[in-house]
Amino acid sequence: MNAPAGSHAAADPERPDPLFNQSLEKGLEVLRAFSAVHRTLTLSELAALTGMTKSSAQRTVHTLERLGYVDKHPQTRRFRLTPKVMEIGYNYLAADALIPIASPYLSQLANASGETANLTEPVGLDMVYVAQLMTAKHMPVLTPVGMRIPMYCTSSGRAYLSTLPDAQVRAMLEASTRVPRTPATLTDVDAIFERVVACRGVGYACNEEELFLGDMGVGAPIVNSQGVAVGAVHVSPPASRWTMAEAQRKLAPLVIECAWAISRSIGH
Repeated sequence: MNAPAGSHAAADPERPDPLFNQSLEKGLEVLRAFSAVHRTLTLSELAALTGMTKSSAQRTVHTLERLGYVDKHPQTRRFRLTPKVMEIGYNYLAADALIPIASPYLSQLANASGETANLTEPVGLDMVYVAQLMTAKHMPVLTPVGMRIPMYCTSSGRAYLSTLPDAQVRAMLEASTRVPRTPATLTDVDAIFERVVACRGVGYACNEEELFLGDMGVGAPIVNSQGVAVGAVHVSPPASRWTMAEAQRKLAPLVIECAWAISRSIGH
């Protein structure tokens, strides 16, 4: 669960991997090229985004189209993902043992806090939403299951990082792009590292409008019986309803309790 994405890149680049399937890699690159920014793409756009030649992109997208993961609009001739892509993500969620364990505790957290409770897991330098218990209250930012958020500027990411050795934390922060998502985003490694270290002392991490304006975060890590972090719990109190001081005082204890209960319930 905690292995960084694209782990083949860690191998010696001078030694080709005879088992590595480049065709599969290209197929996944094409699927990842689609996003909220690129909902539909032409063949030329796909080639540019993936770094492929146009002929290679054409073969790859044709295969995905035949398999039903991509289709082409009959008028615009632009490619788009189909709902079949969701089967892959759903299969992961269905097999993830942490989600059913965490769900009742997330429900309790949502009820007690009045805010949406989220479960995220690490993927490379990001955290990915894998479960969410929503409330009826307005959320200024949509963060659906499957969305990736960077560790360096989020409460769940910093909570997860707080469980790792200092050298590993610094290495991961150095490897992160650390772009300023908002005027409040911390991008200096030392400044972010201080926030991570502070989490170890109080049991939770925060972000105050560092990822999205109007959106804050209070998160705590989930660890297994060996003390290895497997994810994080967080709530995202909007600045329109909370100050950070209020969130720390009222929500942090609830988030810590939820993370601790989940950690106690998992056996691996």
